[in-house]
Amino acid sequence: MSKVTCAVVPVAGYGTRFLPATKATPKEMLPVVDKPAIQYVVEEAVAAGLHDVLFITGRSKRALEDHFDDSPELEAELAKQNKSELLEKVKDPSELAKIHFVRQGVPKGLGHAVSMAKEHVGNNPFAVLLGDDLIDPRDFVLDDMLKVQAEHGGSVVLLMEVDPSEIHLYGSAQVEKTDKENVVKVTDLVEKPNAKDAPSNYAVIGRYLFDPAVFEVLEKTKPGKNGEIQLTDAMKTLAKDVKKEVGGGLHAVIFKGRRYDTGDKLSYLQSVVQLASEREDLGPAFKKWLKTFVNNLGN
Repeated sequence: MSKVTCAVVPVAGYGTRFLPATKATPKEMLPVVDKPAIQYVVEEAVAAGLHDVLFITGRSKRALEDHFDDSPELEAELAKQNKSELLEKVKDPSELAKIHFVRQGVPKGLGHAVSMAKEHVGNNPFAVLLGDDLIDPRDFVLDDMLKVQAEHGGSVVLLMEVDPSEIHLYGSAQVEKTDKENVVKVTDLVEKPNAKDAPSNYAVIGRYLFDPAVFEVLEKTKPGKNGEIQLTDAMKTLAKDVKKEVGGGLHAVIFKGRRYDTGDKLSYLQSVVQLASEREDLGPAFKKWLKTFVNNLGN
């Protein structure tokens, strides 16, 4: 199997859960402390050696494109003022990786967004990182997923154990154990099931490694609810590929680290508090204020 070098990041969604803030600002550009959420995702890909990043964008995403581009006027002004630290922070996004963009047009589901990467990816395995799924930098897991794919071939997803009452928010995986505690074989998937119908409380979260066979599967996947092509439907086909004739089967890594859904208001706020608390420059003062604030909540 070829080495994975490309990360596909779908970001064409409307961000309706954060309206009106996202009326003119892409949800991926909402700041987590002082960096947009999407920059953390790209940094995660780069940390795993994926230096080719393809964004699947849509309308009103110009700010995202500008963020990962050079800003000559601003850089020149910061250099003139000898603000070298700020200058480096401004230049960092454009120097992280080779950034490419493809417009999705009308969002037709996550499966359709992934299929838009076919011409760029070619016949090579690739990663998909959802733009509103933020993995804590101390818990990056792509390296583990790459090792599983190198060992087993096929495709690899990331699973997280959630409370059964929350499984209806995710795709739920039916799994079989392997000889490794944190690695399972996925045999089926159910999209957003009721707790009583869920095959497990292992939820699919936004990190995937795909064999290029997924493109052929997506082409044959019929639109589901709202006319959207669901990525889960394609993964069901991969999961049931027992003879490894379609895409080499589907394995999963069980994630037990810190993860935030920056498309959810509560989880987004938690990400800001968590990451701000651990910053050397902000943490001490912020935690001192936070303790005072919490102690006064009951007053």
